[in-house]
Amino acid sequence: MTLLQTFLRATAFRSPLLRTLLPAVGLAYGIQSLVAMPSIAVQSERFYDLSGSLTYLSCTALSLYLPVLRARAASSTGKLIEPLIGKITGESLLNWRQVAMSAAIGLWATRLGSYLFQRIMADGEDSRFEKIRGQPPKFFGAFMAQATWVSLCALPVIALNALPRTAFAAMPHVLLTDVIGVSLFLFGFLFEIAADRQKNAWVQEKKQKKHSEEFLTRGLWSKSRHPNYFGEICLWTGIATVAGGTLVRDAAQRGLGFAGGPAGRIGVLAMAAVSPAFVTFLLTKVSGIPLSENKYDKRYGDRKDYQEWKKNTPMLIPKF
Repeated sequence: MTLLQTFLRATAFRSPLLRTLLPAVGLAYGIQSLVAMPSIAVQSERFYDLSGSLTYLSCTALSLYLPVLRARAASSTGKLIEPLIGKITGESLLNWRQVAMSAAIGLWATRLGSYLFQRIMADGEDSRFEKIRGQPPKFFGAFMAQATWVSLCALPVIALNALPRTAFAAMPHVLLTDVIGVSLFLFGFLFEIAADRQKNAWVQEKKQKKHSEEFLTRGLWSKSRHPNYFGEICLWTGIATVAGGTLVRDAAQRGLGFAGGPAGRIGVLAMAAVSPAFVTFLLTKVSGIPLSENKYDKRYGDRKDYQEWKKNTPMLIPKF
């Protein structure tokens, strides 16, 4: 028996959802543990954000391709490796929603990971880790928190990728939630890119002595104090909308092995909603806005221009 066959048999859970979800989540914690060990040894957070992007890419790719591997293995052996896999045909085993939403996460993760890696390479350190990089248990906890972040945010797409092709065949090719979700993702993704580029340009201009401003109040940053976080929440809401609108349908419920009815629909909607809900909580209550606001309040809290900007500029949702 090959290593792949051993893995497929070991993860051949009765639930179609668990067959994809548990390997993907396990991979997230495995990658973060591997990156944490050398990072703790040298007390460096240099590869923290980059490893987060790699984990997103790896877990999403695994969730997308694992059902295909199972189907091909079942077809080649002439018997089912796990229950409910269905008859294999020569047609594509992937639906456009699975490919599009997996690509959306990949696009976002690649863009943000490279941006943050370039930033830390230029700055040399990340102030978030100033107090914990020398404390192994807390530093390791940061990597485990990142694995949890990846698992929760990618959950809607992992669940979508767990659906068999037969489930998609029983529903319309394009749903209203698909249009709304894709639009939200594109808007949020482009909004976040624009905000990050404006801030990066401002930082570079300051280094070149082209201005002496202490905090950014131009462009999108004049409409929101944290426009990049607003874009982040929008794009994850878009991904969740596509996934939730698909998973709630009867064919999807049957494809995931649920009995159907209100409980099943509430369950899949919760799986979809946890992604933008967790991102919003993280950015508004934990590590995003609170850290940034506290840092700037300490530096510029006694300045009138800062107080005016803070008073007249919304914290998150832009005012145009």
